Amino acid sequence: MTNSLPLALAQSLLRCPSVTPEEGGALSFIESVLKQAGFEVHRPVFSEPGTPDVENLYARYGTGKPYLLFAGHTDVVPPGDVSRWRHDPFSGEIEAGELYGRGAVDMKGGIACMMAAALEFIRENPDFSGSIGFLITGDEEGPAINGTVKLLEWAKGRGERFDHCILGEPTNPNQLGDMIKIGRRGSLTGKVVVEGKQGHVAYPHLADNPIPGMLRLLESLLRTPLDHGTDHFDASNLEVTTVDVGNPASNVIPAEARATFNIRFNDLWTPESLEAEVDRRLSEAAGNSIRYTLKMEPTNAIAFLTPPNKFVGFIADAIEAETGFKPKLSTTGGTSDARFIVKDCPVVEFGLVGQTMHQIDERVAVEDLDRLASIYRKVLNAYFVPAS
Repeated sequence: MTNSLPLALAQSLLRCPSVTPEEGGALSFIESVLKQAGFEVHRPVFSEPGTPDVENLYARYGTGKPYLLFAGHTDVVPPGDVSRWRHDPFSGEIEAGELYGRGAVDMKGGIACMMAAALEFIRENPDFSGSIGFLITGDEEGPAINGTVKLLEWAKGRGERFDHCILGEPTNPNQLGDMIKIGRRGSLTGKVVVEGKQGHVAYPHLADNPIPGMLRLLESLLRTPLDHGTDHFDASNLEVTTVDVGNPASNVIPAEARATFNIRFNDLWTPESLEAEVDRRLSEAAGNSIRYTLKMEPTNAIAFLTPPNKFVGFIADAIEAETGFKPKLSTTGGTSDARFIVKDCPVVEFGLVGQTMHQIDERVAVEDLDRLASIYRKVLNAYFVPAS
C-alpha cells in the first residue's frame, strides 16, 4: 500500500464541509471512489417529521460469505470559531507531519483508512471469496435518527446479512494501538420532581420545603453502588447532573425541587431493570412523607459486549503486528453507532487517536493514517485469506 493513498483520501474528505446534517460532498466522493473499484453503491435518504433529511451510503463488493462491514460517519460537528484554527478547518492542510481539519480523527480519517485498505485488498485479491461493505451515515453527530438505524433497516430489507463489523471511531486515548472497544455502556437519564408547598421562610409551619426531601431521595440513589462491575465492564455509575428549584428569592420556601441524573450502566442491567431499581430506592426513601414523581427518558443506548473471539483476535493481532502494542480490550467511553449495529452482527471499534476530536485544530498524524490503513489491511488478509 502506498503511503499517499490514505492521506489523499482523507484530504479529499476533509475538504467537504459536511457539518451535520449537510452531506457537503463527502458521500458523493466516497461513492465515486468505491464505484470505480467495482462496488455497488446506494445513497438512501431518510426522513422523520421534525428532523432534517439525511443522506447515507451503503456499498458492497462481492456476493459471497463471509461479509465484513466497515461502518462510520462523514458528518462532523461545527468547527467553532474558524479564526482560532491554525488552518481552515475544511482545507485539509498538512503541517509538521499532521493533517488538520474538522473530522480528521472523528472520523473521516478512519473512513479514508478503511477505503484505502479495502481498495488495495480488492486490487490484489479481486476474486476473493467473501464480501466487503461500507455503511456510512451523515447523522451520527446529530439526532442519530435518520442515519445508521434506518440504514440498517433498509439494508436488512434488501436481504443483506453481515457477519462482522469494524466501526472506525477514534478509540485510542494516547497512541495508535492503545485500545479496541469491544462494547459500550448504556446510558439512561431520569428526572425527579419533589412536590412541596410554597411559603414564607418565617412561617415554615405554613409551607412544605421540598429540598430536604430531594436531598434524601438523591442520597438514596448515591449511597449504595449499583454494582461492582464485570470482567469487561467498570461498575455502573449514577451522576446527578442538575438540582434546581428555580427560586430567586431568599425569603421564599420553593414549591418544588427538580433533579436530573444520568446512569452509565454495564451489561448487568437493562433500562427496564434500572428503572425498577431507581424507583425502588426512591420509594423506600420517600416513605409516606415525600411526594415525588420520577420520569425516565427513552433511550436507545443499551449496554452491549462483543466477547473476545477469533474476530477480535484478528484485529488485536493486526494492531500488535503494526504498532508493537497489545491493545487493551475496553468498554469505556460514551455511546456510538455500534449500539445499533450489534443487533445485526458482532461489532468492534478501532480507529485513530481521539485526543483532538471536536476541538479547535483537530488533527491526525499522517503516519497514523498510513499505519491504521495497514492495520485494516492486515485484518482483511486474516479475515479472507486464511494462512495455508
